[in-house]
Amino acid sequence: MTTASQAGTPAPDPEMRGLRLVIVLLALTVVSGLIDAVSYLGLGRVFTANMTGNVVVLGFAAAGAPGFSVPHTATSLGCFLLGAVTGGRLAARYSGGSRRAWARLTLAAEAVLVAVSAVIAFAWPHATGTVYALIALTGYAMGLRNATVRKLRIPDLTTTVLTMTLTGLASESRFGDATSRREPRRTAAVLAMLAGACLGAWLVLHHGLGIPLALAAAVSAVLALMASGKE
Repeated sequence: MTTASQAGTPAPDPEMRGLRLVIVLLALTVVSGLIDAVSYLGLGRVFTANMTGNVVVLGFAAAGAPGFSVPHTATSLGCFLLGAVTGGRLAARYSGGSRRAWARLTLAAEAVLVAVSAVIAFAWPHATGTVYALIALTGYAMGLRNATVRKLRIPDLTTTVLTMTLTGLASESRFGDATSRREPRRTAAVLAMLAGACLGAWLVLHHGLGIPLALAAAVSAVLALMASGKE
């Protein structure tokens, strides 16, 4: 029996198998909305995915504004940075090889961390350390993911912040300088974040923290199994 390469047909590239990274990152943007709904609404007005908002929140807390916590916000920032350091180390080791394997490894780690968060939220919803555990685990997971997404360099899909996406959507539209070729992608990113935040808020308000965290972990796990290495 002749193989594809022996017959003159190139073997399929493993990097092409699975979901395109654009789709993966849009799905992760939904997950970010879920996680920030959990953290902001359920963990004391702190973000664990959106660090721009978190720095602002830290300023509010440091100034003594009611309803904000310096320890909570500092925990989120610190664990996010630790996750980003880990993501940077993984990028140094794997970014020169298969993007598919690298992305799947990072997504699997995120899924495990968020799944552990969900277990804690279900098992010990009112324990003293639960808030800090959830902040630390989800913050670390988001730092790990953000470092990876940054190195993947897929335009307009950071998965956690939308300021520059919205800027490009408006400034490069036909009402701006009319140079945009990525309006659909940018619009999809905004809608994905909005959908995740809306769904996450509804789940937190009506069903607690465990279910949105479990959903976020499940989405990350599916993406870890299906992500490809192609944009």
